[in-house]
Order: sequence, then structure tokens, then C-alpha cells
Amino acid sequence: MSFSTLGLGAQIQNALDESNYYEPTAIQNEVIPLVLAGDDILARAQTGSGKSASFVLPILELWSKNIGEGKAKIKALVLTPTRELTLQVAQTFETFGTYLPRKPKVVSVIGGESLSDQLFAIQKGCDIVVATSGRLLEVLKKKQMNLSHLEFFVLDEADKMLDLGFAEELELILKEIPAKRQNLLFSATYPPKMQTIASRITQNPVEVTLDYEEPTVESIVQRVIEVNHENRGPLLRNLLETEKWEQVLVFMANKRATDNIAAKFKKYGFLAESFHGDLLQDERNFTLSQFKSKKIRILFATDIAARGLDIDDISCVINFDLPRSPADYIHRIGRTGRAGKSGIAVSFISHEDKDHFSLIEKRSGIKLEREQIAGYELTGTAPMREKGPEPVKGKGKSKKDKLREQAQR
Repeated sequence: MSFSTLGLGAQIQNALDESNYYEPTAIQNEVIPLVLAGDDILARAQTGSGKSASFVLPILELWSKNIGEGKAKIKALVLTPTRELTLQVAQTFETFGTYLPRKPKVVSVIGGESLSDQLFAIQKGCDIVVATSGRLLEVLKKKQMNLSHLEFFVLDEADKMLDLGFAEELELILKEIPAKRQNLLFSATYPPKMQTIASRITQNPVEVTLDYEEPTVESIVQRVIEVNHENRGPLLRNLLETEKWEQVLVFMANKRATDNIAAKFKKYGFLAESFHGDLLQDERNFTLSQFKSKKIRILFATDIAARGLDIDDISCVINFDLPRSPADYIHRIGRTGRAGKSGIAVSFISHEDKDHFSLIEKRSGIKLEREQIAGYELTGTAPMREKGPEPVKGKGKSKKDKLREQAQR
């Protein structure tokens, strides 16, 4: 199967050829003809499967045939959970729209950058807006964005947006856009709340679910190494020296830990940097560009990097701290093994992590052997859990009481 058989025009085909895109992925093969036919879509496919191009390409094709005259009007609105994914999707629109009779005017609407500059770009006239929901609501409050001509509404990585409290923001956004529109919803996982979101957005959608019994990528070698918490840093240094991985993405639990460990590894002579939500947008953009150009070898990051990092050459993902949910595990390891390449995902677990990782395995449909590395073996035993007093029926503390006590502590 080739892109030319999916109903895309010669101009978009030229842009695909120039970008070395010759064969559609499974999700693109399924979704592109449906979007061109005008269907609402509810698509579920794992990260790294090419979801973005599956809606960017047909939207560009349909838009180019109905541009209209005069000042550009917003015809497509794409919402994403992170700034990085927003910028990536906007760039994809621009890249694949290069040879159209009129190049689309694409505006990224994200926090961390000048709101007035974004408003000015919108007011000059734009065809496509790609946004994070929080900043979009800021723009809408200014009453300077006209969405009455909107034809396409896209949610990309919808499950992650739910985690970020998107359900409340969605209601406000839906009030500002036309009821008649084509809706495209994409998600790597499908939690129960997603059905509610889908029913609010889509009209009799065509559901596209790829073979998804095992939601982890086959091209990724997954390893689990047992190690005491205090030995994770030394073990990571040992692995970096012995395994010779080129580009490594290391996931940490929080921003402070990310900064601290990056500083330590730089002292040890590694080309390392931290990446998290407290950085200014210019710093985030610069750090990612340095990582992509291989001027940084090791990127220590929070889960902000689990979505929206489109870097084909990440050779290894390390779960220094385990993710909170099985869905986050899927998204983390999906940063490697992209574009048909192989990759490695390594998770560090201690005694305290064993039960949690077993749950991740169960929910992800995998079962991995535990390893121990000589010199860094897991020692000791799991700490005993202290049992509290037996609950007395009718005497349990209310949720408010518990929160009040926690605040006092």
C-alpha cells in the first residue's frame, strides 16, 4: 500500500516523498480514507504509530479543495496535551502543506510564549490552530478568535488530556465551536472516562482499533533490573558505560529529582540535561533541539516527555522511577523503537516497587524476567507494612476529616 492509493493529491504526495514517507502505517491506512469521506473518527492506536499524519494529511487535502477567498479563516482546531506535541503537530501541517497551491497558515497556541504575539498571528488570519487547552481558553476569553468557520475538530492524545483535567475545559471549548463539524479523536489508551468524552464530541463515529491485545511495541526489548533505590544512580552510570547506548531518555518522578540527577551526571562527564514543565518554553525548545542533534546524550525528564517527543533515534528509555499507571508505562517506552527501528526499555525496581510493576505487567499484557547486575544486586527484604487498627463500623473518618488532618500535619 502507498499513500497515492489513499486519495491524497499530487502536491501532498510530493511533500511526503521529500520527507521520505513512502508507505502509510496501519493507522494511516485505516483513517485517511475515512477522514476524506467525512466520517467522525474514534481511533485507538499505540504511541509511535503515526497518528498525527493520519489526520494532518486528509485535513490538508480537504482544506486545499475549499480554501475560499479573502482573509484566512480558522478551518481546523487541534488540541493536544503538551506544548511539545502542539509544536510538533503544527510543524507537520506546515511540512506536508509545502506544495499546496496556498500554504496553510498555522498558529501554535501554547503557554510559555507571548499571548499577544499569538493573538496577533490569529488576527492576521490563519487556517489551522494547534493548541493546548489551557492557553486556548485564555485566547477565547479575549474574544478575539473567530471559530464560526471551523470544519475540523481534533483531539490528539485524548487520554492524557483527561489526566490533566481536560473534561471541564472541554465543555467551555465546545460552547465556542460550531455544532456541525467533523470530529477526530485519537488516543493510545481507552479509559472508561473516554467514552463520556467521545459521546460529547463525536457523531456516530467510525471506531478504528488496531490489533491491540498487547499495547507495547514489538520492536522494543523490555528489561527489568532489580536494584536498591540508593544504587540506581551508580547502576545507570555503569549501564551507560557498558551498553554504549547513544541517545537515552531517563524518566524521573518529579522536577526536583530531574534537575538534581542531571547535575550529578554532568559532573561525572556525561552530556546530560534535565527537561520538565518548570523550564521556560525557549529552554524546553533548546534542550529538545540539542537532544535531537545529539549534542545531549542523556535527557532526564518528567512524564511531560512521554507525549509529544518525536525523536526517531532514542536508543533506550530508562524508567529510573516507575510511572504511576500502566498507560504511562506504554507511553514512556513508546519513545524508543520508533519509525521501524528497534529500541530498549529498562525499568529499575526495588522491593517497594515489585507489586506496582506486577500491576503494570498485568494491565499491559506482558510478563518480564527480573535481572540483577553484578555489583548492584538487590539486597535486604521488603519493608513490613504496618497494619493499623481494625476499622469500626460506622466510626470511619470522613474524607473531609482526613484532608483536614493531612493539612494540619
